[in-house]
Amino acid sequence: MSANDKPTILIVGAGLGGLMLGALLEKSGVPYTIFERAATVKPFGAGMAVGPTLFPVFEQLGIYEEFLTIGKYLSFAKGYKVTKTSLTFQNENDYSQITEFGGYGIYIVSRPILYDLILRQVPAHKIHFGKRVLNISEENNKVTVFTSDNGIHEGDIIVGADGAYSAVRQRLYEKLRTEGNLPKADQEDLPFSCTCLVGQTKVLDPEVYPIVKEPHCQFLITNGDEQPFTAAMEQRFRDNDNAEWGAYPAQVMCDETKDFPVPVGDGKMTLGDIYDLTPKEIISKVMLEEKVFDTWHSGRVVLLGDACHKLNPAGGHGAVTAMHDAIALANLLYAMPTKTSADITRIFEDYHTERYPAVMESFHHSQQFSRIAERGFLAKMARFKPQVGFLPATEMKGSVVPVVSPSEQRARDVFEKRQQPQQEQLENAATV
Repeated sequence: MSANDKPTILIVGAGLGGLMLGALLEKSGVPYTIFERAATVKPFGAGMAVGPTLFPVFEQLGIYEEFLTIGKYLSFAKGYKVTKTSLTFQNENDYSQITEFGGYGIYIVSRPILYDLILRQVPAHKIHFGKRVLNISEENNKVTVFTSDNGIHEGDIIVGADGAYSAVRQRLYEKLRTEGNLPKADQEDLPFSCTCLVGQTKVLDPEVYPIVKEPHCQFLITNGDEQPFTAAMEQRFRDNDNAEWGAYPAQVMCDETKDFPVPVGDGKMTLGDIYDLTPKEIISKVMLEEKVFDTWHSGRVVLLGDACHKLNPAGGHGAVTAMHDAIALANLLYAMPTKTSADITRIFEDYHTERYPAVMESFHHSQQFSRIAERGFLAKMARFKPQVGFLPATEMKGSVVPVVSPSEQRARDVFEKRQQPQQEQLENAATV
């Protein structure tokens, strides 16, 4: 692809998926701009699991070693059953097998700190905050984004990476619905299965809470036997006052759950004690939607992450699948021969074909989190380790052979062909 054939990408949304796409396009030389409606991004301040499925790309981007300094190795998860009067240990799941299967361990990292790490891979002038998208249009082989500050931004492709209630998806679906081309399932509202409290405690005193002094991180899950509640907690190791999902009235829910026992401290602590250790302004009540949309693209508009598949966070796959979307899309955009409508449609179809089965697998695993205890499931997790084909490949690690990513292979083929003239020039120069 010549410089004139490289498409200009307009990315709407600066979540982890949108930022990852920007970071990869920066490496590939494909021009892009990111628009984010918030004046400043405030990522949801909780911990998230990151492991073998992302680390090969982190190595390619040169951020893996820095990541290890901000994450904490996750060795196991413990499950407890709670009744009105007791807290009983149920099981322990060993995560060390992940290192065997995937060649890397699983780490718990504070989401805001991971966000900042990826944000630093995108030049500041290429991401614009306070740019709320009001409308999008497509005509004359160009796309246009209209923002609330009266901005008009033109490009070749729009990527909607703006979350579960994506403005890009809404505008795209309105157009398709008018044309009679929107599947019935995509016209239904986002369903949600539960309501959740999210937040992050202040930094805990290791002498009072010895668990934070342990070299490895623990993931603690308590299942309510006679109560409709479940609590999942990871060790927090950074203080942060950000919340991605916004502040919702949560005090009533805190009051309803404050007596729920949790396996922390002296064994007599409750969620109420955890709430007391958490700044009130960052406790949020959120609805956990679950849906995989059928329509991911049309014309020169394509969706990414929560905009096209919203997963229950129980399986820890939401942000990971968004970043995997970004990897596949970046590979295909790099390898695209021209920016004609025909080539764009073709790569969008290939993107959907590659990503949809993997997303559906993550969707079902997230709904059945208990399966994570199975050795077979841990091995399956290690199969998906995509890389970007336009950067030097990292060494394959682990005992499980990874799934071949068609988008990566396509980008790798183009990358190697483009390296040949450079190599020939160097050989000719050496001969002279």
